[in-house]
Amino acid sequence: MTEAIAAADTAWILAACAAVGIMVPGLAMFYGGMVSIKNTLNMAMMTFGAFALVGVLWIIFGYSATLGDSIGGIGLLGNPFEYFGSSELLAAPAEPGLPPALVAGFQLLFAAITVALISGAVADRMKFGAWMLFAGVWATLVYFPVAHWVFAFDSADGSVLGGWIANKLGAIDFAGGTAVHMNAGVAALALVLVLGKRGTFPNPPRPHSLPLTMLGSGILFFGWFGFNGGSALAAGNGAGVVVLNTIAAACAGICAWLLVEKLRQGHATSLGASSGLIAALVGITPACGAVSPVGALIVGAASGAICCLAVSMKFRLGIDDSLDVVGIHLVGGIIGTLLIGFLAVPEAPNEAAGLFYGGGVDVLWRQTVAVIAVFAYTFVVTIVIAKVLDMVMGLRVPAEHEADGLDAVIHGESAWVMETATLTAVAATPAAAVAAAEAITAEAVAADAAEEPKADAEKTEEKEEETAKPAG
Repeated sequence: MTEAIAAADTAWILAACAAVGIMVPGLAMFYGGMVSIKNTLNMAMMTFGAFALVGVLWIIFGYSATLGDSIGGIGLLGNPFEYFGSSELLAAPAEPGLPPALVAGFQLLFAAITVALISGAVADRMKFGAWMLFAGVWATLVYFPVAHWVFAFDSADGSVLGGWIANKLGAIDFAGGTAVHMNAGVAALALVLVLGKRGTFPNPPRPHSLPLTMLGSGILFFGWFGFNGGSALAAGNGAGVVVLNTIAAACAGICAWLLVEKLRQGHATSLGASSGLIAALVGITPACGAVSPVGALIVGAASGAICCLAVSMKFRLGIDDSLDVVGIHLVGGIIGTLLIGFLAVPEAPNEAAGLFYGGGVDVLWRQTVAVIAVFAYTFVVTIVIAKVLDMVMGLRVPAEHEADGLDAVIHGESAWVMETATLTAVAATPAAAVAAAEAITAEAVAADAAEEPKADAEKTEEKEEETAKPAG
């Protein structure tokens, strides 16, 4: 790689890092608009809190546990002490290439957003302190190991060994269908089962600001270009293909969700458009480097349609997944990961052939094993974490706090100022009305009397000026 190409790649990943960073407030808006007006800030705080805490853990040992040399070479976890504190990432690479610090920052955002996604499932009822502790423990015991499985590749010279899914199994996950979306969705399911339903379920509060949710989904869409395109780790043709596939899937997902919604409920809604967009982006995340643009349309449409049906199942199953994290991220992540086994084309950046393109079931069985492994590990460990935290400190706020809203009870704030001005009416008697009229008349007479001397003086001056003028 030449220095010029390395500089171009670095510039692209810097831009992608900024795009992914803006997904943090985007997610806060997306979730914040979907809850009641009493819990908007709590949702934003859960997002920002997870981002902050996971970022700290990432700098200390998370990067090393995720992208460090695999302990024992078995591909389960990177050595958390190899880059402890991240100080060794300061040096520039010996050969032209991406700065290690930039890669670390990019992947930090992936870790933080994955944890923040889970919060949507427990909206309106989880203690903020319990959420923060859960976020830190879950990132350590679940995200870092699973991300190592999926994102850590063996070095070219074999001196550094990565995760078992990426290297031994050889499953395809371009930007995090399993490590990010499935992972968050499975964790959301497990946590909801321990936490229990809201007091208002199955008739939860309506979203208080759908425009805020649509704005949040649009910001997330923008960020997804960095999320998927940046995962190419180069400013080349691969990134271009990934971005095109991301856009194609997003368009198809919106259309599919709205069509299903219209057929089932008689209305195509703004919430449906936002949800269809996110469902499609989730589905294309693992597949964006493996399919053609037509394949991306299929992935997006399948994700939008199936996730639309999936989110309604929570009422039948009695699972209070508040903001549809399970129905969108778990289901969408599985759809995108498995469809690679059918739709992968060798011309795409991943250079794999799926069942429909002459590759047989080779890719499909690998994708299936990856899905099963991530589901099983994440579900079991998350259940254990949630149970232990519930016994130690309790996960759930009291019922009265849930009814009052978490913004005021936990954070001492409100998202919107709802105060109104109060006008005090004074009853007027006939005598008061007459007195007021007389006062107005008296003021007018006094004003006229004050003006008369001025007018007379002005007329006198005009006559004197006329007399003083020379004749003819």
